[in-house]
Amino acid sequence: MVNQCMELTETQKTEVERQWTILSKGTFEIIPEDAFKEKITESIYFNRPLNIKLGLDPTAPDIHVGHTVVLQKLKQFQLWGHQIQLVIGDFTGRIGDPTGKSETRKQLTEEDVIRNAETYRSQIYKILDPARTQVFFNSKWLALLNFADVVQLSSKATVARMLERDDFSKRYSNGLPIHIHEFFYPLMQGYDSIALESDIEIGGTDQKFNLLMGRTLQKEYGKPTQAIMTMPLLEGLDGVQKMSKSLGNYIGIDEAPNEIYGKVMSIPDALMLKYYELATETTMDELQLLKTNLTNGSAHPRDTKMQLAKLLVLQFHDEQAAIAAEQHFISVFQQRALPQEISDVALSATELGDNGLIRVAKLLVSLQLQSSLSEAKRSVQGGAVSINEFKILDPNVELEVREGDIIQVGKRKFARIIFI
Repeated sequence: MVNQCMELTETQKTEVERQWTILSKGTFEIIPEDAFKEKITESIYFNRPLNIKLGLDPTAPDIHVGHTVVLQKLKQFQLWGHQIQLVIGDFTGRIGDPTGKSETRKQLTEEDVIRNAETYRSQIYKILDPARTQVFFNSKWLALLNFADVVQLSSKATVARMLERDDFSKRYSNGLPIHIHEFFYPLMQGYDSIALESDIEIGGTDQKFNLLMGRTLQKEYGKPTQAIMTMPLLEGLDGVQKMSKSLGNYIGIDEAPNEIYGKVMSIPDALMLKYYELATETTMDELQLLKTNLTNGSAHPRDTKMQLAKLLVLQFHDEQAAIAAEQHFISVFQQRALPQEISDVALSATELGDNGLIRVAKLLVSLQLQSSLSEAKRSVQGGAVSINEFKILDPNVELEVREGDIIQVGKRKFARIIFI
């Protein structure tokens, strides 16, 4: 708890509120919120950086954009002067995190863990500041525990508590095996927080049980308890399931610029703002402006997504690579399915509404690509209509069209808009 004798200056109080506002942005849950704010307050009062922990299990050799959600949050902590504790689970990785698994996870060899861990170390600094990042391998303390230590550690949690985990509960209910060593994973992750005296631990929403175990064990061992922060999981290219290399719906941060750009352009429009919020350094004000412009039609979804793609390439490569990737997409992908000759079709400004927008079904009729509104609606609903290679599925959506936009219906009907 905050020392009641502390009296913060107005400047310090303002800084507490600023840190709280920015650091809580985009989070799913903070437990407990009052303790989190107290830690920020004490940090400012005593001029002591907080220890912010993130555990990484080296189960795959590359980091993807889904992983960067928590890394972006850690970068925000660094900008406020806090210290990051990156724990590479070279010891826990030999067990394998059972989170979300319907069966016992295959254990990695020591060679697998070391190889993957080194790749992580080479990639995380594309986002984090090395000067404020400490990297630990948890074998440094876990390998030193003797059997008596392990028994004492296991006495701090009950089987009933372990079965509160959704994945364990489902496997137990379905009669699927749960091996004893899997119970040790959250205990060992929690013990990391004891060894490092972490103030705050961050992870995805699927890590909540493991993060809370850190709080439990710190209390049991007489240590100050950490607050925890969970971040939303980022859906992959399919727009449905969590980004994952095993599902093939991922964007790797070490991939070539053209590959990153092209993959970003394939995500559903509905996910764009979530990517902006969680995977880029877009501020809250900038995010709100994007939302407003997309809602009122002053920003085109295609252009907004291209801006996102360019941002992510810039983040993981450089400005020259981002510009080149954008030009590559425009010259190759955006025009790959278009015929050599497309008729220019005039559209009168009077066809547009007072807000400068036009319903897509009406647009198709005005361009003489469809003979009636009902026919136009059926074409849209059937997935046959694209504007500049981007499929439109809502016949009632209002669009901002520009001179030079190319409208396609089916495989053979094309029109390039010119205004009169």
